[in-house]
Amino acid sequence: MRENFLQINIEKNYPGFSLKANLKIHEGEFFSLVGPSGCGKTTLLRLISGLEEPDQGRIIMAGADITLVPPAQRRIGFVFQDYALFPHLTVAGNIEYGLKVQRLPASKRQARVKELLALFELEKMGQRRIQGLSGGERQRVALARALAPEPLLLLMDEPFSALDYSLRRRLRRELKELQEKLGFTAIFVTHQQEEALSLSERLAIMKDGRIMQTGTAVEVYENPCHPFVAGFLGDANLIPCNLQFETKTAKVSLQGGKDLFLPDIRAEKAGKYLLMVRPEDLLLNTEEVIFQGKIRSLEYLGYGYHIELMTSEGLLLKIVTGKENHNLQKGQLQGVGIRPGAAKLIPIKR
Repeated sequence: MRENFLQINIEKNYPGFSLKANLKIHEGEFFSLVGPSGCGKTTLLRLISGLEEPDQGRIIMAGADITLVPPAQRRIGFVFQDYALFPHLTVAGNIEYGLKVQRLPASKRQARVKELLALFELEKMGQRRIQGLSGGERQRVALARALAPEPLLLLMDEPFSALDYSLRRRLRRELKELQEKLGFTAIFVTHQQEEALSLSERLAIMKDGRIMQTGTAVEVYENPCHPFVAGFLGDANLIPCNLQFETKTAKVSLQGGKDLFLPDIRAEKAGKYLLMVRPEDLLLNTEEVIFQGKIRSLEYLGYGYHIELMTSEGLLLKIVTGKENHNLQKGQLQGVGIRPGAAKLIPIKR
């Protein structure tokens, strides 16, 4: 795997908004850009594809500078949010379109279209019009069309956003299996943290035109470097605290709880932090009680319960627990502990 298959170091300025991005994408990697609407995800894809030009910086792909190369010459496929399929063409015609642009001989075009129709299980739909397809079928056609010219890189801009939840889950599983089978490099844009976590080998969290953190799904979820990342990529309890070092351990004084002595806490210096604990890492019915409070809300999720607990000090905690705690009631006084090793410190950003 080449570490520097795609190197992005660019800046783009608009009235009231600027984007700065510095990224390295590995060859054969499934990389996701995740963040709220308006953070610059789609703009970054458009810059990579050549639909827009950066004001500063360069884009290097497979060792070549493509910063000013026209889009049609970049060997980059693009699956748009609305798929942008041609309604006047059949399924086969849509898939063949990019091959015609490449001026491939008819015999090779037909062989490639037949191959892709089989790969995406569209063999019986080759002559259908786009209007007669379901959302999932259109998504497969859009992917087949993007992959037909054998691009070096595939860009996908929220291709599942218009689909229902169960279909999204099935299609993203199929997409991941296809990417692993064919080995193409992919950049996937989404604002849904579940998609980013389940699909990505690595991901970048974006906010206001800036990349806040990059890493594997586990790294970013378990060790967020910023309160925004912790709160955006899943639910998080962010508890103000003060850190002091005592011999070989760390003393963490919590707002709304007792002092904790945490030998596995990592921090370079003492001071004020946010103690991050994911809801699934707060424990009920534990001997080591850290917080006491009343259950303010109780929501049944099927696999368990989502609880909001208000401590006497006014700290609101979010907790996810299993079905074994089915006897909980709203207003009940409850003790809460923290799973060993699950608490992380995040510097307070001003």
